[in-house]
Amino acid sequence: MRQVWITKTGGPEVLQVREAPDPEPKPGEVRIRVAAAGVNFADVLARMGLYPDAPPLPAVVGYEVAGVVDRVGAGVRGIREGDRVGALTRFGGYSDTVCVTEAQATPLPDRLSFEAAAAIPVNYLTAWIMLVHLGNVHAGERVLVHAAAGGVGQAAIQICRWRGAEVIGTASASKHARLREAGVAHCIDYTTQDFEAEVKRITGGNGVDIALDAVGGESFRKSYRSLAHLGRLYVFGVSSFAPGRRRSIPAALKGMLSIPRFHPIAMMNANRGVHGVNLGHLWHRADLLKQMQGEIMALVDDGTFTPVVDQTFPLERAGEAHAYLQDRRNFGKVLLTP
Repeated sequence: MRQVWITKTGGPEVLQVREAPDPEPKPGEVRIRVAAAGVNFADVLARMGLYPDAPPLPAVVGYEVAGVVDRVGAGVRGIREGDRVGALTRFGGYSDTVCVTEAQATPLPDRLSFEAAAAIPVNYLTAWIMLVHLGNVHAGERVLVHAAAGGVGQAAIQICRWRGAEVIGTASASKHARLREAGVAHCIDYTTQDFEAEVKRITGGNGVDIALDAVGGESFRKSYRSLAHLGRLYVFGVSSFAPGRRRSIPAALKGMLSIPRFHPIAMMNANRGVHGVNLGHLWHRADLLKQMQGEIMALVDDGTFTPVVDQTFPLERAGEAHAYLQDRRNFGKVLLTP
């Protein structure tokens, strides 16, 4: 099999394609010939040495794939050879062949492309956990979505549209027209506008009911202040720690030092809440994740959700995929294809 390895900490050029023997599925596992694999900002942070959950380098990262099952291990009952599946991978997804447990794989609707399927697991599950499982987003609520043009942002917009919530989205101005077409009611250019002041203006000072923030640092503080009474802030990333293509210790330290501390008494008095979400720490809840993914897939199958794929890159150009994502050029999901 062919895999993309992070050979050492550094820029996109440290990603290299290497050959390795095909893996064999263990009992309870299935082997997938990968047609498309997702690229996430966590992978970028791992490459830069800023992701504590990443395996020791050199390593193969990647959290999600889609493809065809070509072998099943002993004890597998619900998946057969030849089945089209999407799957979560706890690293190793940057490969043309992977083995995962049966619980990590979800059958795909016939009409769904592998590229669209690979855009679902991480982005839609993350947005679903925040907005549906925890947030109970509903009609009449206002939701602030940072990085609205990104993969999680696009999933969040579609969930809010399905539930009848109004979206305020942040993105560079060049993406605003497409965001409005996707259903965003109010767009904020985070490069030139203060989103906290804009949220206050848009809501008449009332604030938003939910804020989704993967920026980190001072953005967490401003998102919290942008909440209405009974508002909920969901934090799920720290993209501001990596402003360039290579690791910057000063930037990471500045981000860490600017993260606010939320005091329980103050939160009670303000009727606000803060919740952290890390999909990578939910592997012990594989059955719950599979249930959620099944619910998401049903909504994809009936046309309620449409995964947005921006660009696909072959494995040999994984470094370009990382640079493209890190430069914030994407509108939707970035993928790798064997």
